Amino acid sequence: MRSILYIILLVIFQSCASQAKPVLIDSEMETNVKENLSYYLYYPEDYEEEPEKNFPILLFLHGGGESGDSLVTVKRNGPPKLIVQGKKFPFLILAPQNPNAKKWWNTRAVKQLLDSIVGNNRIDKKRIYLTGLSRGGGAAWELAVQYPDTFAAMAVVCGMAPLPYASWINRKMPMWVFHGEKDKSVPFSESENMVAKLKEMGYEVIFTRYPNVGHSAWIKAYETDALYDWFMNQELK
Repeated sequence: MRSILYIILLVIFQSCASQAKPVLIDSEMETNVKENLSYYLYYPEDYEEEPEKNFPILLFLHGGGESGDSLVTVKRNGPPKLIVQGKKFPFLILAPQNPNAKKWWNTRAVKQLLDSIVGNNRIDKKRIYLTGLSRGGGAAWELAVQYPDTFAAMAVVCGMAPLPYASWINRKMPMWVFHGEKDKSVPFSESENMVAKLKEMGYEVIFTRYPNVGHSAWIKAYETDALYDWFMNQELK
């Protein structure tokens, strides 16, 4: 009787095992991802006065606190804040808003917006600059990796910086990195380690560290007039 029961169980087990074979199929699906990006676009004073001149443009990406559906919040920090305060810049500034309060920047959508602005304005394509703070700083690193032939220079303020990105950035693109040593949101080590890696690989990097500053390093960083002079001296190589 036991031998008969054993045979029955063995047959059942083999039957179940035969039904559990892994299957690998080939297929495909067309995806369509859309993003509605509101934005500010700043024009320098002499843009209309010099109709034959092509101008540089700076793409600015804000931090997580300015994400959402209220465009006015983009004016809280960075170049848009300085514009409201009366500062004048010698280049166009494109400042889009990430509509997703809890999500990462859609960098592909940002690049499409940038391309559209460049294509419909008098832009010097060899002088497209990139900057971002916090979550926008992380997105700036990502854009530099995804589109290494687009940007002439980049400035990142307290942004997350995955070390593998170092191998994919345009080796001829100058970079300026800012970070507060007391940052509790994005550790100072993110920028410190990335800068060390980039310098080890021969990149041109300026590193400004603020000893007694937390996550709001962007206040000092974007009030650094030398930053904008530095941008104006860069050209895509």
